[in-house]
Amino acid sequence: MDKFRMMFQFLQSNQESFMNGICGIMALASAQLYAAFEFNCPCLPEYNYAYGIGILVIPPLWFFLLGFVLNNNVSMLAEEWRRPMGKRRKDPTVLRYMFCSISQRSLIAPAVWISVTLMDGKSFLCAYSTEVDVHQFGNVSLQGLSEEDLIRLLAKIPCKHIFDGQSIISREAATRYLRCVSQAFGWVFLILITFTAFMIRAVRPCFTQAAFLKTKYWSHYIDIERKMFDETCTEHAKSFAKICIQQYFESVSGEMRSFHSPRHGDSDDEEGKHKSDDDKLLGIRAQDDMNKVLWNWHTCKPPLDLKSEKTGLNGDVNGFSNHVKKEWAVYYSKV
Repeated sequence: MDKFRMMFQFLQSNQESFMNGICGIMALASAQLYAAFEFNCPCLPEYNYAYGIGILVIPPLWFFLLGFVLNNNVSMLAEEWRRPMGKRRKDPTVLRYMFCSISQRSLIAPAVWISVTLMDGKSFLCAYSTEVDVHQFGNVSLQGLSEEDLIRLLAKIPCKHIFDGQSIISREAATRYLRCVSQAFGWVFLILITFTAFMIRAVRPCFTQAAFLKTKYWSHYIDIERKMFDETCTEHAKSFAKICIQQYFESVSGEMRSFHSPRHGDSDDEEGKHKSDDDKLLGIRAQDDMNKVLWNWHTCKPPLDLKSEKTGLNGDVNGFSNHVKKEWAVYYSKV
C-alpha cells in the first residue's frame, strides 16, 4: 500500500510530465488501433461517404474527449470557472491558459489518427469513390449504362471482390488515384499542424513575457492550492476520526482503566500522539464547523494577500526595535 501511495504522490508532483507521457501513449495507441482496425467499406452509394468520413472524424473526436477525461486539470478548470466570486476575483487569462494547455495535449492523438488515416487512404477511397471522373482514365464506353448504375458501380471500387466493372473502368487506376489524393491531403495536414505549432512557439516570445509568466504562475498556484487543500482535508479527517474513535473507546471502556493502568512512558507517548492529532484539527472539532469551513472555501475563498507581522518605524517588528531585542537577548544569556 505504501508503494502505491508513493507512486501516486510521485505522479502528483510530476503531473505535467505524466500528462505528456499519457498523451504520447494515446498517440501510439491511436496508431496501433488503426492498424488493428478492420476496415470494411459497405460499397453502397448511400453509405460509402458516411462510413469513410465517420472513420476519419469520429475516432479523433473520441480521442480528443478521452484526453480531456484523463486530464485532472479539467475538473480544476471547471471548478475555477463556476465558483462564486467571493473575496478572490477570477482571472480570465489564467482560465484561457489552462484550457489551451489541456486542448494542446488532447489534440495529439487525434492528429496522429487523422494523419495515419489519410496516409493509408482506405477511408478517403471509400468516401469519394463515387466522385471519380471515369473519363480521365482514357476512352470509357458508357453505352447502355445509366447514371444511377454508374454511381453504384463506382461505389464498389473499394471492394475488389465484388467489383464487376473492369471492362468499363480500371479499378487499380481509380484506387491509385484516390490514394494519391488522400496522401496529398495527409501531407498537407501534417504541414499545417507542424507550421501552426512552429508559429505558436515562435510568436509567443514576441509578446510580453511578464504576462505569460504571471498566467503560468497562477495556473500552477491553483493546481497546487487544490492539492494541498485536499491533503489538509485528508489529514484533518484522519485526525478527526482517530480522536473520535479514541474518545468513544475511552468512554466505553473507562472502567477498565482502573484494572489495566498504562505505564507512565506509554501514557506520555499516547499524550504526545494525541497532541499531534489535535494540532492537525486546527481548532475545528465539530461537524457543523467543518461543514461551514468547506462551504466558505467554495463560496468565498480567501484573498491572495498573505498577512505578515506588523512592522513599526525603522523596520521594527511589532513595535519593538531589533536593537533592543538583541541587547535583551545578550543580557539574558549572561544571567
